[in-house]
Amino acid sequence: MPPTSLIHGPSQPALWHKTLSTVIDEQEARYGDRTAAIIPWQSVRLTYRDLAARSRIVANAVLGMGLTRGDHVGIMAGNCYEYLEVFLGCGRIGCPVIVLNNTYTPMELQNAAQRSSCKLVFISLKIGRNNLAKHVETLRGNQPTNTTIPELRRIVVLDLNASAPAGGVETQHYAAFVSSNELIVENTSSLNAVEELVSPQDVLNLQFTSGTTGSPKAAMLSHVNIINNARFVGHAMRLTPSDVVCCPPPLFHCFGLVMGFLASFCYGSAIVFPSDAFDADRVVEAMIRESATVIIGVPTMYLAELDAISRMKSRPRNLRTGLASGSSVSQALMDRLRAEMGVDKMLIAYGMTETSPVTFITSLEDGDDKGTSTVGKPLPHTAAKVVSPEGKTLGRGKRGELCTSGFGLQKGYWRNEEKTREVMRPDMDGNLWMHTGDEAVIDKDGYAKITGRIKDIIIRGGENIFPREIEELLMAHPSIVEASVVGVKDEKYGEVVGCFLKRAERASKLEDQAVRSHVLDHLGRHKAPQHIFWIGDAGVGTDFPKTGSGKHQKHILRDIGNRLVRQGEAWAKL
Repeated sequence: MPPTSLIHGPSQPALWHKTLSTVIDEQEARYGDRTAAIIPWQSVRLTYRDLAARSRIVANAVLGMGLTRGDHVGIMAGNCYEYLEVFLGCGRIGCPVIVLNNTYTPMELQNAAQRSSCKLVFISLKIGRNNLAKHVETLRGNQPTNTTIPELRRIVVLDLNASAPAGGVETQHYAAFVSSNELIVENTSSLNAVEELVSPQDVLNLQFTSGTTGSPKAAMLSHVNIINNARFVGHAMRLTPSDVVCCPPPLFHCFGLVMGFLASFCYGSAIVFPSDAFDADRVVEAMIRESATVIIGVPTMYLAELDAISRMKSRPRNLRTGLASGSSVSQALMDRLRAEMGVDKMLIAYGMTETSPVTFITSLEDGDDKGTSTVGKPLPHTAAKVVSPEGKTLGRGKRGELCTSGFGLQKGYWRNEEKTREVMRPDMDGNLWMHTGDEAVIDKDGYAKITGRIKDIIIRGGENIFPREIEELLMAHPSIVEASVVGVKDEKYGEVVGCFLKRAERASKLEDQAVRSHVLDHLGRHKAPQHIFWIGDAGVGTDFPKTGSGKHQKHILRDIGNRLVRQGEAWAKL
């Protein structure tokens, strides 16, 4: 009988049952004047002592306006030093921080702040090229609905040179907000008393998820959840105080906040935030200037950075490893990272917001066969299994839905017990499992391979087709740098394979039949793309539609594909 797919991560090291306040104070005592964060676009460098002191100032300021443990604080900003201070300061006093997506429209922001019961919101007036003045006015109740958020007491604008608007919800500049409390920071007895009330099991952070495909839900993540997740990810990267981590992913996402900032913070490393919003040129400049040893990001970021290196004719020299998540890293991309960026080993992580986020990660000891084709093994104190549609645990090598369990599981969705019960279900032994919605296989060695989102599976004439294997094959072609495969409606088969492709720089035009032949050389005929769309062509768009964290938005691609096919059929009938 083949072994079951149920696997467990190591039982060591032991979990930390600490609050963020304890970790901040311990790292201040341990690393003091070591550099903790570098934000070149703001010309700011902060030591561990600086961050600890500034977090106390923010904590006192929040307490000073009457907030107490359990009150929610929102932030919408780019990767800036204020973001770190707000997160650490609110974490000290048990005020969960709601990280608001930088891509929100004004109404989406108002909806998210209201859904998550924010009493205080920090916001920038500009992130990258996006002006957020209308976002601020919408929060304040001045437009477009002229309604305020009932629980919102104050808005703090991070930009120094912004003029203070009048009317609506009270609005204050960040400098004024923190300076009013600098004089009382030395009186720590009241702050310490509040910190002692905070439990490691309390909610530290709320992260919105599934906002692109349905009603957004706010995952409640505790101190134990994300501090330990950061520890284990940092351990996998072998972080030390001598490391400099370059972090382009946004802080509103678990990748930037947990896998980037907190992982670095737990090991005394320095972290660099090259720009407020992703800018490949600035990432490369920061890696070179700060002698970065570690780079993190999603594959689309790495592709843009490689293009920047080619244009700038300058490359980083000190990188020893990197971390990728969000989608698979092809062997072709891995080869380029080694040759052009000098990254010898790239770790691959898998997880979801609801699991804090990482559940699987590869190892620096893994060869390319496991490092590019799998997402590794479970983190410590984490379990995983693959189940059938009926919920039966499958054997090794069988495809099914991936379920995960352990320390990283969210406490649930904020004020949404129904959706929580849908995805978090106990087994017969009472163990709680997160049903990820991802299809996976666990091999004989205990490594997991993600074969796609269950909802993204293409059913062609009754046959299941898994987009990821086609995407990986397409990106192995030297003329293709990025690929996304979706199901396109078809009268005969129900669905057929459609692919959206981006040409590599300086690559010659690739005919559609050559793309199909490339797939047919390796996969069955039914998996060859019937419809091929090139980024940059009329009606397709100048780039892949992406989430704020860089993932392809396949539901939008499906809509584009279906529209273009309908238009083509209409023209053919004329």
